[in-house]
Amino acid sequence: MKTFTLDSSIWLARPIDEVFSFFSDATNLETLTPPWVNFHVLTPAPIKMAVGTRIRYKLGLHGIPVNWESEITVWDPPDKFVDEQIRGPYSRWHHEHFFSAREGGTDVLDRVEYSVPGGSLVNDLFVAPDVRKIFAYRREKLKQLFP
Repeated sequence: MKTFTLDSSIWLARPIDEVFSFFSDATNLETLTPPWVNFHVLTPAPIKMAVGTRIRYKLGLHGIPVNWESEITVWDPPDKFVDEQIRGPYSRWHHEHFFSAREGGTDVLDRVEYSVPGGSLVNDLFVAPDVRKIFAYRREKLKQLFP
């Protein structure tokens, strides 16, 4: 199955511990996800993040309700964590979050490797444009939250 990759990065004028702390709170995903995705965390808060933590969500993709469950497979504060889809719309979803201190702020890098049923055609027509829009929204929201 073909794997696709999305890289997204932003520099935030805040210390790495503050930025990592924000990302460590899974409920903040609702803030970072565009309203049109209708994204909600189902796992009750507070969610203790660690290797093996599983988080359940619901969302809507083009009006179709979707349940999603991810697992934290790497937890290395404040430098990195990885979540992987256990159940959801993708054949594979591997999301690496990297944080590094630079010039009094924090570089945040997201790298997503994913596969979809239908391969390149489905990805090019539907999935890649949506994923790019979601991460563009995320960058803009982070600029507002960490001016």
